[in-house]
Amino acid sequence: MNLHNAMPSNSAATITLEQWLKAATATLAQSLAWQPVSGDAVSARREASSVLLAAIGKTHAWLLTWPDACLSTDELARADAWLARRAAGEPLAYLRGEQEFWSLSLQVAPGILVPRADTECLVEQALLRIASAGAVRVLDLGTGSGAIALAIAHERRQAQVFAADRSALAVAVAQTNAARLSLALSCRESDWFSAFAGDRFDVIVSNPPYIAEDDPHLAALKFEPIQALAAADFGLADLREIIMQAPKHLSMNGYLLLEHGHDQAAAVRELLQQAGFVDVCSTRDFGGNERVTGGRWTGVSDDDA
Repeated sequence: MNLHNAMPSNSAATITLEQWLKAATATLAQSLAWQPVSGDAVSARREASSVLLAAIGKTHAWLLTWPDACLSTDELARADAWLARRAAGEPLAYLRGEQEFWSLSLQVAPGILVPRADTECLVEQALLRIASAGAVRVLDLGTGSGAIALAIAHERRQAQVFAADRSALAVAVAQTNAARLSLALSCRESDWFSAFAGDRFDVIVSNPPYIAEDDPHLAALKFEPIQALAAADFGLADLREIIMQAPKHLSMNGYLLLEHGHDQAAAVRELLQQAGFVDVCSTRDFGGNERVTGGRWTGVSDDDA
């Protein structure tokens, strides 16, 4: 998407930030692909500013101070290219190659789910169950970029934090993020618990795929890995699988905490209760939706019987 036709006819170097923003705002206003699936509309001007500042490596404060600064030829080319990708719906995090989560800067890439702010609610619930000085064992299933595991490792330095993902790319990215942040993380390629036979943990957390396979919102998430988003059985298949397997990998009085869809809390509570978990409860996200459900394991698994 080249904005040159919308700009003055003189050289690229005379195009100011404000001129580019006006044309980019008009371009984004004609497209809905970049809008969040939550339905909470974002202004086209704000999104255009985010794309521009990411492309040129500047801050919003700098833009407010220097709106008449001119774009270099390279900056203009990059801003135009990134705008075209964003207008098509590609996440801004993929353009930047990073996403902030829990005040941590994480590398992300196509093929890796972009961490969402609501997932910080899952981290909060995990931290409430992990003593500050406790040398507990924590497992994050389906870690993706490592966001949840690394947030916990950052806040609970005494904990042994493990992470798992069936994607080799995700494992590599999570390990890279751990190294960049100087955080201890043991990450394994694993189909849920397959690489943890015989291992037990005090806290298991997961943000598994939970969108129904026929959900129309998936069309707006086409740039992100479908295997990290959608699940069979109205989005409950992976949640059910984790709940069924977790007792064999939980210490006595260990906790299982799961992120899920806004309308799945009742179903997840029922699955946990049927599996023998106690103290089952749900927590709301920043938008007021029940987003995290968990329970405590006090029973014995079939292997222990």
